[in-house]
Parts: sequence; C-alpha cells; structure tokens
Amino acid sequence: MNPEILLSCRGLEAGYGASQVLFGLDFDIAAGEVVTLLGRNGMGKSTTIKTLTGGLPVRRGEIHFGGQAIHNRRPDAIARLGIAMAPEGRQCFPNLTVREHLIAFAANRSGRSECWTLPKLYALFPRLQERARHLGHQLSGGEQQMLSIARALSTNPRLLILDEATEGLAPVIREEIWRCLDRLKAVGQTTLVVDKYVERLIQLTDRHFILERGAMAWSGRSAELDTNRGLWSRYLGV
Repeated sequence: MNPEILLSCRGLEAGYGASQVLFGLDFDIAAGEVVTLLGRNGMGKSTTIKTLTGGLPVRRGEIHFGGQAIHNRRPDAIARLGIAMAPEGRQCFPNLTVREHLIAFAANRSGRSECWTLPKLYALFPRLQERARHLGHQLSGGEQQMLSIARALSTNPRLLILDEATEGLAPVIREEIWRCLDRLKAVGQTTLVVDKYVERLIQLTDRHFILERGAMAWSGRSAELDTNRGLWSRYLGV
C-alpha cells in the first residue's frame, strides 16, 4: 500500500518582481515522513517555504495539501488546514510570556486524539516550564528557538516546517533540538526541515530534496545521500 501523500507540489514556480527563483519544482511528502530541503544559500529554500505557507504567490504550478489545492490561499487559511512553521529568526513576541505563547495559539488542526498539550510541550522542552513566566525578550536564543517550535506544535499541525531551527545555536542547545526532532519522528509528526547540518540530518530524517538554482537537483533517501559524498561537495559545499 502506498503511503498517504500529505503535500504535493507540481511545476512550482515563484519569485520576486522580475526575478524568478523557483523553476518547476516537483516533490511529495508522505504523512509521517521527516524530510529535508537542502542546498547552498540562495538556491531557493526560503522561497519554497514562503510559497508553501502562502507568504509568496505561486506564479505557476500547483500545491495540494491533504487533497486540497492551497496555491491560491491566504497564509491564515493554509495555517488552519494544519501547516505550522517555526520560522527562521524565531519571531517570538517580546511582551508575551512563554506560557502565553503556548496557550494563545493552541488548537487541534490535525484532529488527533493524542494532542500536544501544555504539559506535553513542557515535557518536550523542560526549560520552557522553568521559564514559563518569562517574557519572550528575556529568553536566550536557544530558549526562543525551543519556544518557536513548541508554539508551532501547540497547533497540533499535520505538517511542521522547521526553518533553520539550529542556526546560531550553541552545540549543546543544537543537540536538544535534534533530540526534539527525533521524538517528533517517533510519534509520526510529518516534518519538513531546512538546515545545514547534513551529518545529523541523515541520522534523523527519511528523505532529502536538494535545490540548485531554484530547481530540484537531487532527491533520495538518507542511505543514498550518506554514501554519495560527491553530492555534498557538488551541491552543499561541505
């Protein structure tokens, strides 16, 4: 039996003004998969994320999520269908406490019986419980990243997008984020990860998409990427 395709992109094109950035992207994400979007800076990763979440219009092509076309929908409508993102830069509200962040956005957009409740989010990131009464601007960068992920999970999304979730973090905090990703995979959370730490991503994710100049240069499973180090030097600069 084929796995349920949760997200499907066909012929996706997008850009800014007169500049075209994406050139006919085709890819699918199955329910329960953890996949990555890889590539050097400027290759179209952020643009892809913006089109998936409605932040950038689709010039040509289609995006289907859960069987519904979403390429002409507004960001809020897409979010209500069950796509949540921990954005690059974290974007925590400086005047809300940790607890307020986590209850203000709480929902069950996946319809699952086993939801991410406040106690479960605190169990995932114990440091957030310790900082529950702290305002967003009082948190360290690592704590803000944990809060950004927990806030996205509080909506119980069908698809979670982690955009540069470990960028600028100390190694010990980075490992805590990887531990979280491993836990999410274990409970079947469909996740799209944009990050640069290929060695760790291979251990934690199922499949990978590599972008080169806005086009799909390669896609495959972790074992294939692990053994083909030529791809690393050619497309990832590592």
